[in-house]
Amino acid sequence: MYTSLISVEQLKALQGSHLPVRVFDCSFDLMQPQAGKQQYLQAHIPGAVYANLDTDLSAKHGVPGAHGVVTASGADQPASGGRHPLPNREKFATWLSSVGFSNDMQAVVYDRNGANYCGRLWWMLKWAGHEAVAVLDGGLQAWQASGGQVNSGEEPSHFQSIFFPKAEKAVLVNAQAIVGRLGQPGLAVIDARAPARFRGEVEPLDPVAGHIPGALNRPFSENIGPDGKFKPATQLRAEFEALLAGRDPATVVHHCGSGVSAVPNLIAMEIAGLGRTSLYAGSWSDWCSDPSRPVARG
Repeated sequence: MYTSLISVEQLKALQGSHLPVRVFDCSFDLMQPQAGKQQYLQAHIPGAVYANLDTDLSAKHGVPGAHGVVTASGADQPASGGRHPLPNREKFATWLSSVGFSNDMQAVVYDRNGANYCGRLWWMLKWAGHEAVAVLDGGLQAWQASGGQVNSGEEPSHFQSIFFPKAEKAVLVNAQAIVGRLGQPGLAVIDARAPARFRGEVEPLDPVAGHIPGALNRPFSENIGPDGKFKPATQLRAEFEALLAGRDPATVVHHCGSGVSAVPNLIAMEIAGLGRTSLYAGSWSDWCSDPSRPVARG
């Protein structure tokens, strides 16, 4: 079982072992939502299923309710707010079943975006109780650099399977949980957005600029080395310990703009041996939708 990272060589060996494995291509572009699927059609790991951030890994946006909270009914009720609201676990399990993924499979997720988007599916599978999911270290670029074959066009459809959600193996928190602990020693918020957005100097996506008071800033891209892979565990541990400055890693809640690019920080802390930390999936887009919540700048 691979639970955090998997190398290209390990994936090739796994594929050659005939053990059940499903590979997911999560490539995406926030500014051009159709670009990820087009990139997948141009080149992907043979057999990979395309996982679309907007349509497969997010709930339908529905109708904004009070304070901008997305509202829906019944089976479409999102599990979080924000620009990319999480689908509920049952809805997610239905999608996994539709692409032929079952509880006995090893999942391998990748993108061509520095692990920015594939981390979302990694986290969601943990949240659905599935521990056997790993990020392909280095993404598609590492696969191609190793001489790995790629396919173009659509892949044959997989037979429908049945995926059953199990006890959650990832911690999801909401805004209320953060508001009630602001300024207390039992909370360390890490914001994965770029420094200018964190400081509130620019805000290209959300209606309010700034950050959650007391949050620490670590852009998600800082987890990736010059080779396009996650930095060594010892280096990641040293960097996060310096950032936390004595704060307990177990108190960390990660967030970003919409709950996607925060996950590489969460993965990096796990690689570093600092445990599995929490995710505020609604993130800044959810936080700033309520004008009663405090905002810091600078």
